[in-house]
Amino acid sequence: MVICEKKCTFVADMRNLPTITKNLLLINFVVWLVDYILKSRGIFLTQWLGLFSATAGGFHFWQPLTYMFMHANFSHLFFNMFAVWMFGPALEQSWGSKRYLLYYLVCGLGAAAVQLGVWALFQPYTPAVTIGASGAVFGILLAFGWLFPDVPMFFLFIPVPIRARTFVIIYAVIELMAGLADFSFDNVAHFAHLGGMLFGWLLILWWRRDRWLKFPKWGSDQPEEEKGRFDDYHYQEPIK
Repeated sequence: MVICEKKCTFVADMRNLPTITKNLLLINFVVWLVDYILKSRGIFLTQWLGLFSATAGGFHFWQPLTYMFMHANFSHLFFNMFAVWMFGPALEQSWGSKRYLLYYLVCGLGAAAVQLGVWALFQPYTPAVTIGASGAVFGILLAFGWLFPDVPMFFLFIPVPIRARTFVIIYAVIELMAGLADFSFDNVAHFAHLGGMLFGWLLILWWRRDRWLKFPKWGSDQPEEEKGRFDDYHYQEPIK
């Protein structure tokens, strides 16, 4: 849910969404719908398009790309795409469509690389599969917190606003702790989420180094032209 006191300029309806954000939403929905229909007929796309461990079998070279467009169920799809819909337009409008798409894919591929590494080191013979856009989504969260650190955000059931920068740090710490805890009942790829953040952070540092884009330093205020742009926008935490 998005609560705006004024008209949102970056959370638009589908007609006004930037090109890449709109296409990402459509592609992910279409892939989920096709997968849902085929499952009812006994055909499972996950065994071909999901990300499997390279050491336990089932891995194919295209899976680090295709896994990020697969989702386990509608709620999995909804919460990931809700985050893309909320935060993606702001990044695409700031960076341009090509760089935003590159960033999204690099974060997703980086999440896959980290997950494959964790499997190889700690679970080399355990058959497992990872699906979902969460790695790319966590990269988007990182970038949003970097570019717009002072935007107020709200966790569900916590009526205290948290700055976007603080929100990203808290979420990363929670993911790291959950990954290290390795709860037996938890089937979330926490290290893949952190991998998406890590590769997003590295790509932003690379862009800043070569001056392709103008980024504020982490923890600094947003650029002068952005001040006031998001002051009246409030967010509820979208990731489950």
